[in-house]
Amino acid sequence: MADPGDRRTAGRPVSPPPAALPEGALDAIGTGAYVVDEQGHILAVNDHALELLARSREELLGQDAHDLLHRDGHGQPMPTSRCTMRPPFHEGRTAQGDGEHFERGDRTLLPISWLLTPYDLGEHGSGTLVLFHAQPEREAGARPGDTELPVPELDRLALLAETTTRLSSTLDVDEATHRLVELVVPRLADWAVIDLITEWDEVWRTLVVHADGDKLVRHEGLEGPMPPVPQESQMPLSRALRGVASTLAGPQTYNRAPDSGIAVEQRRLFEVTGIHSAAIAPIRSTREVLGALTLGRAQQTEEFTADGLPLLEDIARRAGLALDNARLYQRQRKVAETMQNHLLPQMPRVPGLEMTVRYLPAPDASHVGGDWYDAFSLPDGATALAVGDVVGHDLEAASGMAQLRNMLRAYAWGIEEPPSRIAARLDEAILHITDVSMATMIFARVETAEDGNWRLSWTNAGHPPPLLISHDGLVEFLTEEHGLLLGTGANLPRTDASAVLRPGSTLVLYTDGLIEEPGRTLDDGLHRLRRHAASLAHRRLPSFADQLLRRVRPAANDDDVALLVLRVPVRSRQRP
Repeated sequence: MADPGDRRTAGRPVSPPPAALPEGALDAIGTGAYVVDEQGHILAVNDHALELLARSREELLGQDAHDLLHRDGHGQPMPTSRCTMRPPFHEGRTAQGDGEHFERGDRTLLPISWLLTPYDLGEHGSGTLVLFHAQPEREAGARPGDTELPVPELDRLALLAETTTRLSSTLDVDEATHRLVELVVPRLADWAVIDLITEWDEVWRTLVVHADGDKLVRHEGLEGPMPPVPQESQMPLSRALRGVASTLAGPQTYNRAPDSGIAVEQRRLFEVTGIHSAAIAPIRSTREVLGALTLGRAQQTEEFTADGLPLLEDIARRAGLALDNARLYQRQRKVAETMQNHLLPQMPRVPGLEMTVRYLPAPDASHVGGDWYDAFSLPDGATALAVGDVVGHDLEAASGMAQLRNMLRAYAWGIEEPPSRIAARLDEAILHITDVSMATMIFARVETAEDGNWRLSWTNAGHPPPLLISHDGLVEFLTEEHGLLLGTGANLPRTDASAVLRPGSTLVLYTDGLIEEPGRTLDDGLHRLRRHAASLAHRRLPSFADQLLRRVRPAANDDDVALLVLRVPVRSRQRP
């Protein structure tokens, strides 16, 4: 059986083997009854409970009892910070109460009285037995929830709302952990410790912070790598890092002989910080355990009690969702950028020409993908140039870009044809043998002419026009022969245009992320590009490309940018 605290199963329903299920004993109880494990998942339920809750056994087994059943008087999910069952559940003691509500299978509310008590699961650890029965309906006019919440409870709800708002508004893991610490220190404790489990299943003590008056002081000497999490350890931090329920701890907890290296580190933490009371909660996402949050009190004299654990659990749960989103975002961005960088080629060395390229990913990881550039030598000695943009902004667009680029290389290399014919062949094939829906592209050839100048010939498939800057700073957009984008299925004829690249001239091929800006026209972007390109004509080519991106790319840009810049050097004067 998987350990219920194992991080690989945490957050998912976990049940012991059939031999441990106590349904027979529960059916002898004359009221609704169910048993939960240390994490609150339902392990067994009797027939009385099924009848009272109007639910099947399959609907209940393995589910989190609190999340599935517990509601406030208005039928809304009950925050764990307001759950009266939670403190005795954590403390492992017997308790009873009334005035609570369970949600039945038909979404109606069942007012209940309840009793819970520890339940021995034998070799599978300890659980909790919950007994409940229906209460008579309240008198007409009496509505649960009408009474005003006490001020401390309102403060808790405000803290939870602030936690959700602040943590969900960032997709940076480091920023999220710092915000989490700022929310709880010194409001709930004067020390906060965050331990996170890395993608390699290692534990890293990410933040150790304490409140010094109005300032938060970080103790980097206490941060860093931690020993592995032992599966058998019952020490509070080890249990939290396996996803088991929240726990209270103090220096006395770690005074005994340590059962693991992680217990040694915890003892050191208590000794160095002077913490006399701590509360530790797992940080979980819906998929896995991400780490643990420890709140400690050293200067604050009041000790943590089990009544405060539900609030800490709620905060840690919200932190887990935010950190999981941030990790997924950063992972997606890294994969997308790595894929894009590996797909984009190195530039060939062409005697007599200078070339440089730049690629900037979109600020949003989900927008990385479709922009590309290419340059390669052809069998006849000419150099092929291409810049394009596959419709879409994701990894699928990046994959389509790779297919399009590779097909273009194959067509261009195989037969000596003008750019328009290469583009036409690509257009014919794109709908049948690629995953690309539509794309824009400029495909060009650069070769030496008989007079010693360089000659550019190109075709444009729905792409922003190339920009040519003379050595003297004269600028023109090459707008000739602008055709339809690839993938429309129109099969209209494509034509070529040509221009002379005189000594000292600079050719700029780019994607629309360089010039498009929300709320502005395309002409505004083209004018901005023209003006800055002219002013940079004297710069060396790498500086030209860098400055053009910095000056022209809009601040509100949400797209990636590919830029290919080519320059014909100025001829050196020959001595008489």
